[in-house]
Amino acid sequence: MSGGTRRDVFEYALLHVVPRVERGERINAGVLLYCRAHTFVTARTHLDEGRLRALDPAADLPGVRAALRAVEGVCRGGDAAGQAAGDDPGRRFRWLVAPRSTVVQPGPVHTGLTADPAAEVERLLELLVR
Repeated sequence: MSGGTRRDVFEYALLHVVPRVERGERINAGVLLYCRAHTFVTARTHLDEGRLRALDPAADLPGVRAALRAVEGVCRGGDAAGQAAGDDPGRRFRWLVAPRSTVVQPGPVHTGLTADPAAEVERLLELLVR
């Protein structure tokens, strides 16, 4: 660590769009990130509609966009989080990364160290999704 900058453990998972679950093909469409030390949870998404249409020309783009917005809402908390509104950030993250067989699916959880979780999620979005 240079300059004494404190780095804290964070966890993240990619959000995959799987337009036809039976085929298993997917594109990366977002990043979920949780940092307990900062009481921080967020999701950043980016849907490449051209790539999605290449996998499935009949993909439900409005439905996928709505599902991605819902994940972002759960991370923000408050009214946008629905039933998860009263949950702490860690519990919302755990709920979002639970495996599910839907069009928008979380990938495995990975860990890292960061001094700035908000900057880290942007870095991961750029590196792994865009």
